[in-house]
Amino acid sequence: MEEDCCATQLIDAKGQFNAEGLQNFMNKVKLTDCGLSYAVVSIMGPQSSGKSTLMNHLFHTNFREMDAYKGRSQTTKGIWIAKCVGIEPLTVAMDLEGTDGRERGEDDTTFEKQSALFALAISDIVLINMWCHDIGREQAANKPLLKIVFQVMMRLFSPRKTTLLFVIRDKTKTPLEHLEPILREDIQKIWDAVPKPQAHKNTPFDEFFNVVITALSSYEEKEEKFKEEVAQLRQQFFHSISPGGLAGDRRGVVPASGFSFSAQQIWKVIKENKDLDLPAHKIMVATVRCDEISNEKLSRLTSDKGWLELEAAVQAGPVLAFGKRLSSILEAYLSEYDMEAVYFDEGVRNAKRQQLESKALDLVHPAYSTMLGHLRSKALESFKNKLEQSLIKGEGFAASVRTCTGSCMLEFDQGCADATIRQANWDASKVRDKLRRDVDAHASSVRSAKLSEMMANYEKQLALALTEPVESLLEAGQNDAWASIRKLLKRETQVAVSEFSATIAGFELDQATLDKMMQDLRDCARSLVEKKARDDAGKVLIRMKDRFSTVFNHDNDSLPRVWTGKEDIRTITKDARSAALKLLSVMAAVRLDEKPDMIENLLFSSLMDGTLTVPSSQDRSVGAHTDPLASSTWEEVLQVSPKDTLITPVQCKSLWRQFKAETEYTVSQAISAQEAFRKSNNWLPPPWAILAMIVLGFNEFMLLLRNPLYLMVLFIVFLLSKALWVQMDIGGELQHGTLAGLLSISSRFVPTMMNLLRRVAEGAQGRPMPERERPGPSYSLTSQGFRVQTPWPKPDSCTAESSVSSNISSPESGVEYSSTGLMHRRTTNIQEAEFSS
Repeated sequence: MEEDCCATQLIDAKGQFNAEGLQNFMNKVKLTDCGLSYAVVSIMGPQSSGKSTLMNHLFHTNFREMDAYKGRSQTTKGIWIAKCVGIEPLTVAMDLEGTDGRERGEDDTTFEKQSALFALAISDIVLINMWCHDIGREQAANKPLLKIVFQVMMRLFSPRKTTLLFVIRDKTKTPLEHLEPILREDIQKIWDAVPKPQAHKNTPFDEFFNVVITALSSYEEKEEKFKEEVAQLRQQFFHSISPGGLAGDRRGVVPASGFSFSAQQIWKVIKENKDLDLPAHKIMVATVRCDEISNEKLSRLTSDKGWLELEAAVQAGPVLAFGKRLSSILEAYLSEYDMEAVYFDEGVRNAKRQQLESKALDLVHPAYSTMLGHLRSKALESFKNKLEQSLIKGEGFAASVRTCTGSCMLEFDQGCADATIRQANWDASKVRDKLRRDVDAHASSVRSAKLSEMMANYEKQLALALTEPVESLLEAGQNDAWASIRKLLKRETQVAVSEFSATIAGFELDQATLDKMMQDLRDCARSLVEKKARDDAGKVLIRMKDRFSTVFNHDNDSLPRVWTGKEDIRTITKDARSAALKLLSVMAAVRLDEKPDMIENLLFSSLMDGTLTVPSSQDRSVGAHTDPLASSTWEEVLQVSPKDTLITPVQCKSLWRQFKAETEYTVSQAISAQEAFRKSNNWLPPPWAILAMIVLGFNEFMLLLRNPLYLMVLFIVFLLSKALWVQMDIGGELQHGTLAGLLSISSRFVPTMMNLLRRVAEGAQGRPMPERERPGPSYSLTSQGFRVQTPWPKPDSCTAESSVSSNISSPESGVEYSSTGLMHRRTTNIQEAEFSS
């Protein structure tokens, strides 16, 4: 072990520097060859605190340790150095003589200050060894020593970055996280109190020092635990100068070759400085006694009945005269301190009084903060209530906010003045600013809610004013539909914007916000129209068929059209389709901007003028690309924006095909009705045939006049023929075609004749005919003429293909037909046939 660590006394107890020994040490450990890759670790602390023991276990050195069985006395004299065994990079350990030793006496503290300053000046890491029960004490915790060392170091040397590793020995049950803040606070206070050169007047402590705190168990009582913890601590010294290590951010490193010369010069400067040789007894007594008085007054304040009652009261709510009552309590304890500490050193006395006052104010500050919180909450609630009442009365929003804000801030300021503590110069501006932010946030929230509510009301008003009129105009499908919609939109938008602008005048909005809200309202109105147009565009096929049906089935006077055979169905069909196509053109795109509207012309030229036809196989390759409707947008042909497109050209083309297929039934029905009407009104033979019968049948007519018996026979034959005609419905059968009618009549002739003769025989015998339902037509011969009653069946379905089924009804004949292509089938069931004389 001795050969490895090479322990050497660097400075003896009298302060003599061993330059030759240092050079031999550097040669043995080859420090000169390390360049900047080395570290220096030193340890300071009270005498007999186990510094050497810790260094030996931590770095495997062989510094002399105290023998506890021989009593407690000074072991390390002066300053010793050794190589840390097994640590990379090369690390030099430096063991300092303990402070506060009886061997040097009470007033001879010069060497311990000199050695401490020397350690801070050349070490990268300084271990400060201290007992756990000494934390909070002045001398044992090395506070005065560190204060003087910091002060002189700032004046004598260029400060370097040093890591202070506080090692708390014989740790107790008190957790390290509770001890660490106390140490850090004490170190910061020492630094703040040290007079500094002008260049470092405002330099923070962590600019020159890193603080690391660790705790170890008792070596004597828990040796194994102690060794485990030391082994863990040892790991932190490996690569300590690397980034992130204990001394990873060190500065001002002296090359290893100049380490000996640098150490000698530093010790020389320290030895020649007289500020380190200061009398300590009087100051120490004053420090200890003033500390005791200060702690006693703080303890009494903590348990003071008046303070506890005030603290409890402020937790429940605002306390009247809070500042006055608390100031009185604090003043009483500070006065007692002044009386008891009057005979001690003035500097120490005043410093400890400031500490007592600071601690007392720290004690009561939470209650003060709670009081401010109550005042803020009360003022904010007052603002909310006053603002609500003001708005209910109908006052302007902005004016109400200004009035209520001023009132609540004045209320808060008065409360803060009542809560002010004389001994403290606490600033309530942060709480006041927070109150102002809360007030502004609430006002902004209410303003947003009110504006949103008003905007929603006006949007609803616009919806009521625009939806139904727009729907009506679109459904009408007139040429000026979009012009009327634009006029309606402009009128209703102007009314809404004008009313809205007048309503929000009390909010005193900036012009940019006002313009934005006006534009939002205009955009809302436009979007309502566009949405309605898009909804109606989805129903365009139904409305096209309704428009076609209306125009096709009604005349110019809006009366139902009767197909008598005189109407020009081709012209009527074209007019009806034109009306439907006009409706499609209206619904094809949104036209809220006044631009030329060419959609109607394009649709009429492509669809109504016959250009929209299915091209032949020869035409497809040549003319397919010339179809103006073969596009997915109107933008390509008419410069209509895609966002304004409701029905694309391709969709228009498809809809028109479907529309024509579904309305073909109606046209076929009208054509069939005309044919039926012509047939039902064309039973007489031509005039030339009537004239020929008169001329050629004159002799037979004269024969009948000369022989009345022939007239009777002819009359009976007429009645019989008429009865057969009606019973067999010969006219209806012949309407299906001559051949089909003859076949049907021949098959029914004999049964019908037998039935007729049987009825005549029964009537001659005087037996009444049984009442029963008879199939066939029912005729009623009255004084007013001849009537046929026939049910009209409704068509079940229609297809959009080339073979279209249609039902045609003829009001004049009372007969309904169903046709498929060129073939007609009679579907009428004659329900009633009556003869009356």
